[in-house]
Amino acid sequence: MTVVDLEKDVPQDAPRPAPQDAPATGPATAADAAAAELPDVPRRIGGFTRSGVLSLLGAAASGLCVTVLLFGELAPFSGALGFFITAYLSFLGIYAVLTGLEEDAQAVRDRVMTVVLWTAGGLMFCALAMVVGFTAWRGREALPHGNFFTQDMQAAGPLDPLTHGGIAHAMLGTLIMITIALTITVPLGLACAVYLNQIPGRFSRFVRTIVEAMTALPSIVAGLMVYAVWILGLGMQKSGLAAGFAISVMMLPIVIRAADVVLRLVPGNLTEASEALGAPRWRTVWHVVLPTARSGLATAVILGTARGIGETSPVLLTAGFTAALNADPTSGPMVSLPLAVFNFVKSPEPTMIARGFGSAAVLMALVLILFAIARVIGGRGPGHQSKRQARRAARASRRDTDRFSQLHTPGLDLFETGSSESNDETNTLLGGAGNGATSHDAPAPENGEPAPEPAPTDGESAPQGNTDPATGDSH
Repeated sequence: MTVVDLEKDVPQDAPRPAPQDAPATGPATAADAAAAELPDVPRRIGGFTRSGVLSLLGAAASGLCVTVLLFGELAPFSGALGFFITAYLSFLGIYAVLTGLEEDAQAVRDRVMTVVLWTAGGLMFCALAMVVGFTAWRGREALPHGNFFTQDMQAAGPLDPLTHGGIAHAMLGTLIMITIALTITVPLGLACAVYLNQIPGRFSRFVRTIVEAMTALPSIVAGLMVYAVWILGLGMQKSGLAAGFAISVMMLPIVIRAADVVLRLVPGNLTEASEALGAPRWRTVWHVVLPTARSGLATAVILGTARGIGETSPVLLTAGFTAALNADPTSGPMVSLPLAVFNFVKSPEPTMIARGFGSAAVLMALVLILFAIARVIGGRGPGHQSKRQARRAARASRRDTDRFSQLHTPGLDLFETGSSESNDETNTLLGGAGNGATSHDAPAPENGEPAPEPAPTDGESAPQGNTDPATGDSH
């Protein structure tokens, strides 16, 4: 049967002409189908390839040659800084062209930005290595002497050799001051960051604005504030405690700001899950938010410590200067390592300058030690466990499993025992099987027929003969 289309008056089962733009069947169609069946291969983002290394080296050589040609023959350029900048820009342009011969535009941008980031990281590392290396090299004359770490400068003068005197008073003063500052800063800073993160509102926005403004507070202003309030206003003397107060003023906004940023990165589903289980807000913060952000909070404390441990002017205003060892932070002047470095290097004597650079090297080593301690306390980020933490978590899981098994097993035994005892009591109340009582499991009698007799129990014999239902006599 042929169906005719009423609009076009053409049978629907009639062969239709092929469209003009339809691809012809043949080898090309088979090749396209085979290519469509091939799996997608992801583009390689990292790592080194032979063509990439050759393009990098060729671009570097070409950029250097172009720069030499520009500075020597074509253009009246001069200066070392301009030479390096021109060479680097030429290198980037040529490298982009060479990469574009093999890759698409997205890969070219990726390769060029990778080179720029590696260059920035290399420059930062070189600057850091230069600072540390130069300081250690200039202080190499003072660092090998043991008295440099165990003696103070009370009995040594500018003309004395390096075998006399040391920086024990400055090292002890720095440790005391930074300990006082951390004791004040860490609780207040973390508590303020938690407040800003957990209790939003107008006042929290006001506090955040004040904290951001205090990050740019000059250190001399903090020293003047503590000097005016603590020393002039309250009549206290210059001491390490006053210097600790001044350093804490400098550290507090940095710790708050960094901790606030870290707490914002905690996933919201963790706090929502904790509150959904019925935990109050303080318990959620103490057991969920703070442990999750522990590594970042340690970094915030490190940043504040690095800022406070290198301050000089607040210490000079609030703690004064002394060449003797003073272990009492509440009375008497006290000196820190940055202030000792300042006083050593301004002397024209080479031995004092060597002591100054040695003190700077000790200060950097002290910051490195504090950084390592903070890293150990902070641990790894959320989701990353060390081997010790993994073993601790496995032991806790085994303890929980044993505890759950001990909690559930007695309950099941008690339930079964209670069920059997209740059944026995029920049978006793109903008269038991020996009294001819009807069991709950026995079927109910129908059509006035007598109920079936219960099965005999242990120690009882089955009744012989028939029993008259009216009199109960057996026949």
